[in-house]
Amino acid sequence: MGKLLADIAPLRESPAFRRLWLGSAVSAIGSQLTLVAVGLEVYRLTQDSLYVGLLSIFALVPLVLGGLLGGSIADAHDRRQVALLASLVLWLTTVCLALQAWLQVGNVWLLYLLVAVQSGAQSINHPARSAMIPVLVRKELLPAANALNMMVLGLTMTAGPLLAGVLVASVGFAWTYTIDVVSFAFAFWALLRLPAMPPGEHAQRAGLRSVVEGFRFLGTRPNVRMTFIIDLVAMILAQPRALLPAVGALMIGGGETTVGVLLAATAMGAFLAGLFSGPLGAVCRQGTAVVWSVVGWGASIAGFGLVVVLAGRSGGDGGTPWLLPAALCCALAGIADSISAVFRTTILQASTPDHLRGRLQGVFVVVVAGGPRIGDVLAGGSTKLVSEGWVLLLGGLLCMAVAWTVARRQSGFLKYDARNPVP
Repeated sequence: MGKLLADIAPLRESPAFRRLWLGSAVSAIGSQLTLVAVGLEVYRLTQDSLYVGLLSIFALVPLVLGGLLGGSIADAHDRRQVALLASLVLWLTTVCLALQAWLQVGNVWLLYLLVAVQSGAQSINHPARSAMIPVLVRKELLPAANALNMMVLGLTMTAGPLLAGVLVASVGFAWTYTIDVVSFAFAFWALLRLPAMPPGEHAQRAGLRSVVEGFRFLGTRPNVRMTFIIDLVAMILAQPRALLPAVGALMIGGGETTVGVLLAATAMGAFLAGLFSGPLGAVCRQGTAVVWSVVGWGASIAGFGLVVVLAGRSGGDGGTPWLLPAALCCALAGIADSISAVFRTTILQASTPDHLRGRLQGVFVVVVAGGPRIGDVLAGGSTKLVSEGWVLLLGGLLCMAVAWTVARRQSGFLKYDARNPVP
């Protein structure tokens, strides 16, 4: 059983990584509380889902710009200092969210502004933090370290939204935001205890030229580039998120509760993948593992679509027996996506020179944020042609086919060996 459970060697061997992991875990719960609470507060102020959807637009632009520039900043300066300053901005925006709730300001545009600032700071914080990990743990332990991070992500994405709903309903928005303010203390503690991480001798000044150099490196490194391409294939062609409200309302039934169950099932799958990630550390053909994980994601989404097609329009206010197989498919999708993320992150960290890691992690942020949003638009638009179930089924099958096709065209990715990481 011990070989199946997550490998905790990174936590045991590296006190610095252990502190970073623990601090991130606690603060991530608080961040999920705020993420959900902002959406709920916007809806309470406007009574319009369109205004809630606009939160993603206000968050996306600074996320993309900050991700690219943040990676450049992380490569040009001490990464610990960059993460500390970005975390300080994140904390201050959360303080402002709490204050506006305590003062009952009730201005939706202020919320949009704070979310935009928070998103930009997060996009600078993430590349700096991710680029630290190869410095804090041995190369052989990178899969285990990334699996531990994915386990925390799955847990927070499962528990965070549920806890946020309970807190907003019981103690209100102000106390919910305040809990996030307090949780940031753990993130600051972890970062303050890290050693200094000054830039190396190859560091460049942060700016557009530095960003361009990162893209130039990416253009000449096919295996690193494939980690981005294949994730875009999965997220654009087989992204179910935008279809879940209709699935809950019309096909499976249960409405918003069903949507919550399906999202929680996906997050729980990611948590289970991290919890039982022990064998992942022994996988050397990591490129092949990524391809099969993306194929597994596509198969799970196709299975979800098949369930929805078979359910027809049997939904209503109450749930139906179709919820169980649908949740199982979502959990399997979460497992596949988590394993893919572990190995894609590991390949990126191991195959990229240290002086470029921040910039490549910045591109990673852009891909992870942008791909699903493009997928949302594509999936939603496709429902004008076929039903939601068929969009999911055909999208999952197309994801499998395209993922395998691009992998075959870049055969070196299938041969990628962690013992000899060739970018």
